[in-house]
Amino acid sequence: MSGIPDFVAIEAMDAADVLRPMRDRFVLPEGMIYLDGNSLGVASPAAFNELAEAAKQEWGQDLIRSWNKAGWFDMPVELGDQIGCLVGAAPGQTVVCDTTSINIYKALHAAMGLRSERSVIVAEGGSFPTDLYMAEGVASTRAGAVLRLEGVDAPSIEELIDESVAVVLVNHVNYKSGELRDMAALTKKAHEAGALIVWDLCHTAGALPVDLDGSNADFAVGCTYKYLNGGPGAPAFIYVAKRHLAEARQPLSGWWGHARPFAFEQSYAADAGIRRFQCGTQPILSLRALKGALDIWNDVDMQALRAKSIALTDLFIQLVEAKCAGYGLELESPRDGTRRGSQVSFAHDNAYQIMQALIERGVIGDFRAPATLRFGFTPLYVGFKDVWQAVEVLEDILRTGAWKEARFAVKSAVT
Repeated sequence: MSGIPDFVAIEAMDAADVLRPMRDRFVLPEGMIYLDGNSLGVASPAAFNELAEAAKQEWGQDLIRSWNKAGWFDMPVELGDQIGCLVGAAPGQTVVCDTTSINIYKALHAAMGLRSERSVIVAEGGSFPTDLYMAEGVASTRAGAVLRLEGVDAPSIEELIDESVAVVLVNHVNYKSGELRDMAALTKKAHEAGALIVWDLCHTAGALPVDLDGSNADFAVGCTYKYLNGGPGAPAFIYVAKRHLAEARQPLSGWWGHARPFAFEQSYAADAGIRRFQCGTQPILSLRALKGALDIWNDVDMQALRAKSIALTDLFIQLVEAKCAGYGLELESPRDGTRRGSQVSFAHDNAYQIMQALIERGVIGDFRAPATLRFGFTPLYVGFKDVWQAVEVLEDILRTGAWKEARFAVKSAVT
C-alpha cells in the first residue's frame, strides 16, 4: 500500500478544496456516504424553498393568476437557458420539458426529417436502454429505416458512420463504465459524412464542462435529477442548435409548442424558436424545485468542479486497488481521469450482494446488471474523507465476507 495517502493527507485535501463550502447547501442524511448522485442527486434547501413557495403561495393563494404573476409559462425556456450556461449553449437553444426518453424521440425525428433522403440511425449497443428503445420506436415509424449499433454491427461507432446515416445518437458519458466520448471529434466525424448527431448528456450535465456550441453539436438531451439535483422525476431538457431551429420539426405537436398557444387556432403552427420542442403543459411544481437546484450553479466554477471530480475518482480507484486487492474487483472505467465522467465502476461476480452490504452500512452506490458496482462522485457535496471512509467499509465487507449473508442474496427483481 506504499504511496497511497494516509488519513492526514485526506483531511488536507478536504481543507484545500475550494468547493467544500458547497456541501453546506445540500441536505445530506447523517451517517450516510452518498455515492449515487449519478442516479439521483441529493436535495437542497433552495429547492425546498422554491417548491414550498410555488405550492403554498402561487398554487395555494394565487391559483390561475400564477401563470402570469409567477412566470410559470416562461419557466421552461428560462430554466433551459440556465442549463445552457452549464452545457455550452447560447440562449434560446435549450428548453426544459418532458422526459429524456420523450426528448430523444423528438430529437431523432427532427434529425431524420432534416436528412429525409437518408435511412440509418447509428447508436451504441451499450447505450442506456431507453436510448435504444426510443431509437427503435423512431425507426418503426419511417419506412426503410435501419438501426446500426456499435458493438453489434461494428466494433466502433466511427466505423458505422457513412453517407447513408441520417443521425448518430450517442452518450457523452457511458452510464455503466463512465467512459467519456470526445464530443468535438465525433461530431466532426458525423458532419463529414453529412450526418447529424444527438448527444445524451444525462451523465454529463452538472458533472463536467460541456461545449455544445463550440463542438458544433446538432441536438442534445439530458435529465436534471442526477448531477443537477432537480429531484426525482424532474423534467429533462433538449438542445437544438440555432442553425436548425427554423427547419427542425418534432412529431409531438402539442399546444405549448404552438406559435400562438392562446389564440386556440384549429391547425398547428410551430413556434419559430426553441419553444417548438415543447409539447403539453409542463409540471410546474417540479420546475420550481429545479429552479432552486439550478440557482446553486451560479456560484460554481466548472473547471474547479472538473478538477475535483477527477481527483475524487482517481483517489477512489487508487484506494480500492490498494486496499481491496485480491478480492475479485476489476476496474471497468477508464483509468485516465480525462477519459472518465464523474463515476467509477468495478466488476465483481457478486456485485449485487456487495452493493447491498454497502448500502446497509451507509455507503450508497448502485448495482448495474450483470455484475457492476457503480459509484458516482458529485463534487458539490462529496468530499475526500467520504472516499476514504467508503473504501474502508468496502474493504471490511470483502475481507470479512459479510456480503455472503443470506439477507444480501439476489432477489428476483433488482432495482
